[in-house]
Parts: sequence; structure tokens; C-alpha cells
Amino acid sequence: MAVKKKIPATWTRSDKNIRAVQVIFELGLEQSRTLRIKAIEQDLSPSDYIRHIVGLPRKRPIRPRLSISLSAEDYQILAERYQLMPDKKEQIRERIKEELINTTKK
Repeated sequence: MAVKKKIPATWTRSDKNIRAVQVIFELGLEQSRTLRIKAIEQDLSPSDYIRHIVGLPRKRPIRPRLSISLSAEDYQILAERYQLMPDKKEQIRERIKEELINTTKK
């Protein structure tokens, strides 16, 4: 007889998110730009703004974040830019963050 193991509650809550499917909309440049601007004006991400438009629930982020994907080649380029070793990913991340903050002060 097989022993049934209890699944932790945190795993079952995230189960719904695992089943979510990303849907991509290809709009014209002007429509896409307008939607992104309207989202920003309401302090929303574009995806949250789309959820708002179509009447879906959304959560307010506790810590609004920005993100980018970095490849090994990107880390190499950034390491050279910041005069660091490519494996110093946390330091590279901090330098990017400093650069973003300085950009917002201009």
C-alpha cells in the first residue's frame, strides 16, 4: 500500500499559478505605447492595466520591481563596463541599480 504524503499548503496555493498561461497581444506601435503610458499614469504594470481593462482581479505589488533578463554575454559586457569580473553578479546588479537611480534624478 502506497503512503500518501501531505502536500505543504504553500505548494497547493502556487499550483494555480503554475497552470496560468501567458497571453501575448500584438498591437500597433501607437496602441501599445498608449496602453503602456496609461498604465504608468495609474502606477500599474502593463499587464495589471490590461487586467483592469478587462475586469480581472489584480494584486497591488508590495514592492514594485523592474526586471531584465541577462545572458552570460550580457554579464561579460556589464563586467567590462563596470570594471568587475563577470561572476560578480550581485555587484553588477548593484551597479545597474545605481545607474537606474541616477537616471531618474536627471
